[in-house]
Amino acid sequence: MDKAVLYRNRAACYLKLEDYLKAEADATQAIEVDGGDVKALFRRSQALEKLGQLKKASTDLQRCLSLEPKNKVFQEAVHSLGVQIQEKVQLMSTTDSRVEQMFQILLDPEEKDTEKKQKAAQNLIVLAREDAGAELIFRSDGVHLLLCLLDTGKTDMILASLRTLAGLCSGHQSRSVAILHAVGMERLCAVMGMSNEQVSLAACSVLQGMFDALKEGVKEFRGMEGAVVLDPLKELKLMIHHLLEIIIQAGVSGYGRDNAINLLIKVVPRKSLRDPNNSLTLWVIDQGLKKILEVGGSGLEIQGSLPVSENTRMSASVLLSKLYDDLSCDAERENFHKLCEDYVQSWFEGHGLDGKLRAIQTVSCLLQGPSEAGNRTLELSGIMDSMLALCSSESTVDQLVAVEALIHAAGKSKRALFITANGVTLLKDIYKKNENDAIRIRALVGLCKLGSAGGTDFSMKQFAEGSTLKLAKQCRKWLCNEGIESTTRRWAVEGLAYLTFDADVKEEFVEDTAAMRTMFQLAKSEDKTVLFAVASTLVNCTNSYDRAELDPQMLELAKYAKQHIPEEHPKDKAKFVMKRVQKLLAAGVVSALACMVKNENPALTNSCRELISRVFLALVEQTEDRGTVVAQGGGKGLIPLALEGTDVGKTKAAQALAKITITSNPEIAFPGERMYEVIRPLISLLRLDRTGLQNFEALMALTNLAGISERLRQKIIKEKAVPMIEGYMFEEHEMIRLAATECMCNMALSKEVQQLFLAEGNDRLKLMVLYSGEDDEKLQRAASGALAMLTSLLPELCIKITQVTVRWLEILQALLLSQNVELQYRGAVIVMNMVAADQEVAAKLMESEMLEILCVLSKDDVDEKKRPVAEAAKECLAKAVEYGLIKANVNDK
Repeated sequence: MDKAVLYRNRAACYLKLEDYLKAEADATQAIEVDGGDVKALFRRSQALEKLGQLKKASTDLQRCLSLEPKNKVFQEAVHSLGVQIQEKVQLMSTTDSRVEQMFQILLDPEEKDTEKKQKAAQNLIVLAREDAGAELIFRSDGVHLLLCLLDTGKTDMILASLRTLAGLCSGHQSRSVAILHAVGMERLCAVMGMSNEQVSLAACSVLQGMFDALKEGVKEFRGMEGAVVLDPLKELKLMIHHLLEIIIQAGVSGYGRDNAINLLIKVVPRKSLRDPNNSLTLWVIDQGLKKILEVGGSGLEIQGSLPVSENTRMSASVLLSKLYDDLSCDAERENFHKLCEDYVQSWFEGHGLDGKLRAIQTVSCLLQGPSEAGNRTLELSGIMDSMLALCSSESTVDQLVAVEALIHAAGKSKRALFITANGVTLLKDIYKKNENDAIRIRALVGLCKLGSAGGTDFSMKQFAEGSTLKLAKQCRKWLCNEGIESTTRRWAVEGLAYLTFDADVKEEFVEDTAAMRTMFQLAKSEDKTVLFAVASTLVNCTNSYDRAELDPQMLELAKYAKQHIPEEHPKDKAKFVMKRVQKLLAAGVVSALACMVKNENPALTNSCRELISRVFLALVEQTEDRGTVVAQGGGKGLIPLALEGTDVGKTKAAQALAKITITSNPEIAFPGERMYEVIRPLISLLRLDRTGLQNFEALMALTNLAGISERLRQKIIKEKAVPMIEGYMFEEHEMIRLAATECMCNMALSKEVQQLFLAEGNDRLKLMVLYSGEDDEKLQRAASGALAMLTSLLPELCIKITQVTVRWLEILQALLLSQNVELQYRGAVIVMNMVAADQEVAAKLMESEMLEILCVLSKDDVDEKKRPVAEAAKECLAKAVEYGLIKANVNDK
């Protein structure tokens, strides 16, 4: 019987936590021990009701009522559940007929009313997004009817079918498996491989829903939710196998190939490196790495290559990078390197010139993704020599591939120096003499990259004085030339991304409004391969990269040892950076950045997100610029950056959000539900490993949010920020301590926080009282404001104040005698609350010098500013008269 009680009680706990599956399981365990356990039966009925299993819930309630017929709670519950069941039956009957009617309209070949068909299709899609509607469609032979829609061959019908299937799969594992078996992975892949972009994307959404449902394989589905899927990993591998096959099929469209790669990026690597199981990644590397490399080695220019889009090779690079990053030991990485080297070697040897081109193109793809693997393949015998040789080839395709690979190969300074010594003359000749724009601009980018090998070090010049400015001028000229296709013009942005390490180039670029606006337009275009280059250029222009502060003593030591010391360009000083930021804002940089992060794309890597976060932080550095950033959509763009990406990127974005929240009205900067999304990033800045400035700005921002509404305060409490805020109230830095106290003052409007001050065995109230007596007027104002509010809401605290410290009376007197009217008023309100709360406390106050102070203040009502203080003092005295502690002064009448 004790076992039944334990299970029953734990079921009650799970009900409170809203974990209804576990509540139902525990209640069932209790009932199995004791079939007549009324409480267990009632709790199971509550859990079943929440899980949507109304009939089972009703059975349990009827059993409860038979055991305790006079129990009013059971009677009301049975009545309420009966109403719900009736409503559901009515809804299902009407919905059932609606579903049948919609399918009749869509499948009727004689129905010519296009608008009617479109409305029916839309209704079906909407219905599938609701769990009850999705279940009804599924049980009404909906999958078979949706397959009939797919077979019509009409684009609008295919889209309606796919979007409805996506709704059926969403969040439901067993339905997803049933649909996968009914439709077939081959068919779904064939539809995704179609040349229609919308159809391909819709099929991708269906597969994404299936993957998401299957990856929740650890969850147990009960009753109405469907059967347990015994081995979701087997289904996952089958689906991934088909995706790996589709990416190397020649008949698949560029859109289909891109969508397949994007799905692999999302579903294969671990979400977090804390998860020890990377078996899926290892399986994909063994089964499909060579297939991914085949895509990466394809190109629009190379004969015999797979059909690819502008974004395909970049997507392949991102997938390779994600797989490599997901490896957990040297042995796994060595296997990855070996497979890559074997693949490149196999094409390089024995396939003639076409094979060498494929090998070099594959190396180029690896250099853009897992660069360590790319550098290893680059060191294979003959690769670099072939690249340099093909640069001087008479074939346009040979030159395109070789020059592009040379650009990517110059990533490391060691190799950049080698290429500078061996390839600069060659690149200059190509740039000056070649008539093909696509090759010339790539050669120009190669020169730009080599010319910027010294980075921001002013003393490390690779080329002669003025050469980088000439290269940058030519890049801007190419960029603004609308007669050239955008895929070629994006290379001009690549060149600027390297050249803008030079401050002279930055200054000229921000003066060229046409070039800036053209770059922003490219960032908003469909070609997402330009994102990283745009973000890099903007980071350079705003100087938002990390710069280590040099220790003066170490600097002197380095000079003495004749070590090279990096020099800062005179135009990289703060005043120049501020002017550049102003010009970027005027050209519309914020709307471009917002567009860059709006759409999910493989090119928007975590590194790219970090660069964009850095730029945003630089743009909001000056208070007066924050309104412009908000007006152009910066607030909306920052939230996803603060929630996903590298730790550095998320921190930078969160700090930018904090700066905006401090100086702008949060309700305008983050309208609607977006305001609640800001809280978690702000709280992440309270961690101890963040800087003092980040802690301070987060506290200031949370103070503003906490003062807006109770719902926002509840969100802050739910995110467990209150203990962190309290911790910073003890900080040595006076500004952080002040910000934390102000934040706690606003948080004290919530009942949960008020209860913390009432709890026994803590010093929260004592700290507020002592801070009210500090020399820092701002800290006094925050602490005394919190006390004034708390004592008005919780009269129990009025007595507790007299017990927390012997200085309480001295502190209150000091507040009332302050020259600051705000402090006087807060002190008067605290005393007024204490007098009203308890006669003994009032007596202690009146026996002290407080009586004389209150008498003086009560007469000082001539000055309008001091009138509220005088009114509060009069109320204190009136209450003391009421208690009989003092007598009224008849002369005052």
